[in-house]
Amino acid sequence: MKKEDKGLVLKTIAEALDTYNNFYLVDTAAMNAEVTSKLRRQCFKAGIKMMVVKNTLFKKALEEREGDFSPLYPSLKGTTSVLFSEVANAPAKLLKEYEKDAVPTLKAAYAEESFYVGANQLEALVNIKSKNEVIADIVALLQSPAKNVISALSSGGTKLHGLLQTLSERG
Repeated sequence: MKKEDKGLVLKTIAEALDTYNNFYLVDTAAMNAEVTSKLRRQCFKAGIKMMVVKNTLFKKALEEREGDFSPLYPSLKGTTSVLFSEVANAPAKLLKEYEKDAVPTLKAAYAEESFYVGANQLEALVNIKSKNEVIADIVALLQSPAKNVISALSSGGTKLHGLLQTLSERG
């Protein structure tokens, strides 16, 4: 590969790393063209960018970034595809569908500013909640006590009104 080409590839990888907060390193060596095309289509539908990279260039792109990505370096062997995503668990859910076929195989991931190394981490990655899911959970938790108070006040108001009306009728 020419030096100019390497520079372009590094720039493309750097742009993807700047754009997406999460990425997965996946071994796609055992995939044939049909399965690869299917995976690419599913990635596109899910908002995931799939890129086949040279390990040395991807490592160099990581080294040029702020932060320590060294836990991922041992995973950069063999054929590597990178799945970039805004939603931390989207690639994991996609890979989970392929898990029974053992193709493609998760090598490592960087999701929600944490490292996950090894195929055994797939279940943990699937269970990561996205930012919107966490916000929805918090809103639901915050609304629950307010709903209980409103419910108690409205039901208590009718009981209180009934009690006052009965007392006034007796007196």
